[in-house]
Formats: sequence, C-alpha cells, structure tokens
Amino acid sequence: MVEATARLRHIRITPQKARRVVNLIRGRQANEALGILKFAPQGAAEPVYKLVASAVANARVKAEAANSYLDEDELYIAEAYVDEGPTLKRIRPRAQGRAYRVLKRTSHITVVVATPADEADEASTASARKESN
Repeated sequence: MVEATARLRHIRITPQKARRVVNLIRGRQANEALGILKFAPQGAAEPVYKLVASAVANARVKAEAANSYLDEDELYIAEAYVDEGPTLKRIRPRAQGRAYRVLKRTSHITVVVATPADEADEASTASARKESN
C-alpha cells in the first residue's frame, strides 16, 4: 500500500470556504477528484486541485524510490482536511476616529492519497509480525 501526503500552508482562504471544496473530494478516486475540482466554481478549487495533483506526484515518486509498481488510477483520497492557520489582523477606519478590526483568515490544507489495501497484503504483514514476536 502506497501512501503519500501533500500540505498547503498559510493559504489566504478562510477554512470554512476551503472545507466546502475539500468535502467534495474526500474518499473519491484521485482522478475523479481532479475532474471535480477542475470545474468547481469555488475559488478554493484551484489550490486544492494543485494540492491533489502534488499528492499524486508524491505517490509516484515514493513508489519509484521503493521500486514498486503504482497504478495511478487506483489512488484515492484517504484523508483530506483543513485546519485554521494564523489570522492576520487589520484595521478598518470608521467614522469619528473609530477603528474596526478586520480578520483575514488563513488555512492549512492536507491531502493524503493511498492505494486500497489488499486483504492478502494485510494478512501477510500481520502473520510476519506474529512470527517476529
């Protein structure tokens, strides 16, 4: 089972808006997720598209390093979540010398792609663990 991660940090999109896009692709095949993101109207779709493409490329590089075969059509989005990043605090001038605070929120987006685990692979690794103990 190949698993690869890609992270995008400090992106100037509010976490609430980014979660709307990430929820569209969670659990789907990677190629299907890229197709959905390509035509999604939300502004966060473009950076999430690039992030999923980066995670697929990371999986390809990881498989090549391990000298194993990777079928990119089998990859699926194992995990996808959005965390809140640091908030930029700005001042908006108001009437009579007052000032209102403007919060410019940022996000940290994480995408993990993986190949589905085969039952035979899991059984062989479990039996190997029992024998080593």
